[in-house]
Amino acid sequence: MTDTKLRKTIYLKAPRAMVWDYLTQPEHLAKWFHAPKSALAQGEKLEMFGTTSGDLLIRGEVIAARAPDYLEYTFTVGPMGDATSTVKWNLRDVPGGTELSLEHEGLPQGAEAFGLTLALDKGWDDHFMQMRAALHGGDD
Repeated sequence: MTDTKLRKTIYLKAPRAMVWDYLTQPEHLAKWFHAPKSALAQGEKLEMFGTTSGDLLIRGEVIAARAPDYLEYTFTVGPMGDATSTVKWNLRDVPGGTELSLEHEGLPQGAEAFGLTLALDKGWDDHFMQMRAALHGGDD
């Protein structure tokens, strides 16, 4: 593992079970992220495809899937080469909805890899905005 980690927390006006579905079910993932062919399940291969291109964009393995609290998977994208990082999601009930926290760790190190870190950081921000729009129906 490496020291570079991205950490983000957002709040969603939706019950934890619904947010869980948006993290694991293909039809919901396609609304805000990328589309797998099947639901994310512990011990299964992770393959995420572009919703418009159909290209394989993310690959890995689902390490843990404890509905509706915790999801963890390995994560590799083309610019990472053979390097593998880990994405961890924690869901917690809060009054009025769900607190969703992301930790993306094990990112490549060094000045030459910083551009990738910046791209992933911006990408997660963009995807979180899309998740909010999908879950809230434009009612932010």
